Amino acid sequence: MPNSDRLKCTRSPLAASLAVLALAMPAVAQDYPESDRPIRMTINDWTGQELTTRLMGGVLEEMGYTVEYVQADYLAQFTGLESGDLTVGMEIWETTGKDALEAAVETGNVVALGETGMEAIEEWWYPTYVKEECPGLPDWEALNECAEMFASPMTSPNGRYLGGPVTWGGFDEERVEALGLDFDVVHAGTDAALMAEVRSAIQREEPIIAWVYAPHWAPIQYDGEWVEFPEYTDACYEDPSWGPNPDMTHDCGKPRGWIKPAAWAGGRDVWPAAYTAIENFTIDNEQMGRLIGQVDVDGMPIQAAVDQWLQENEDTWQSWIPQN
Repeated sequence: MPNSDRLKCTRSPLAASLAVLALAMPAVAQDYPESDRPIRMTINDWTGQELTTRLMGGVLEEMGYTVEYVQADYLAQFTGLESGDLTVGMEIWETTGKDALEAAVETGNVVALGETGMEAIEEWWYPTYVKEECPGLPDWEALNECAEMFASPMTSPNGRYLGGPVTWGGFDEERVEALGLDFDVVHAGTDAALMAEVRSAIQREEPIIAWVYAPHWAPIQYDGEWVEFPEYTDACYEDPSWGPNPDMTHDCGKPRGWIKPAAWAGGRDVWPAAYTAIENFTIDNEQMGRLIGQVDVDGMPIQAAVDQWLQENEDTWQSWIPQN
């Protein structure tokens, strides 16, 4: 992660765009903003996380806070959250960030601020037409029988699994080794590149197996399935004797579950009302999937999608704001 003095910061234009809404809001007594120090919110490298962050950031600006958006790697951001150089990361996924979040919380310098209402799924995924040539799917044990159909010139005779950016984690290489899969993991450089390749393969009805996740537009728009690996338990990642490979860990699927904001613990004393609002943030997979689709598929600028959602869902986001 870059040092704090090298982190790229931008300020949201959202406060100005919501000025009309502010005039319509009922007057209430308030004790915020408690400080003019900026709340530094991380922007990670996928569209949904930026949407979540800018939605919450817009509400915080409506409350009078100064918000800065800071580009940061998903897992590396915990260094900044622990030091207070960063204030909040809106999306830590149980699927890939559980261990990092728990380790950061144990330091006493990071807190989890509730749950966002979204359910995280991140797993190997394929379009359903693939089953015509690999009918044993979604059982993971069918993968080796069909590996060659997923091969690329770079991986042949092994199949190619198109993974997410390296910064997302996920233990795919460890899983391939532990389960003896005849696949090579090839990481997409960005979220956009990953989804562009998935979309292109589906348009041509070519075999592809890739990291697809929810909430997202892809599992809403395309007919497909996630591979069914041995069900995740904590022991799978910690105890080699667990699972089909008695000598290695990570011989299972990824966990599924919550998506939580993580924040610098000291910030609750600086911006208590802001932290309460973040804890109250909620949105579901369907809403977020549609928002991501507006940006990634329809080409709407992220800020325009954010502004539209806030304008159409005023009752929702006003309910996040603590009333004094």
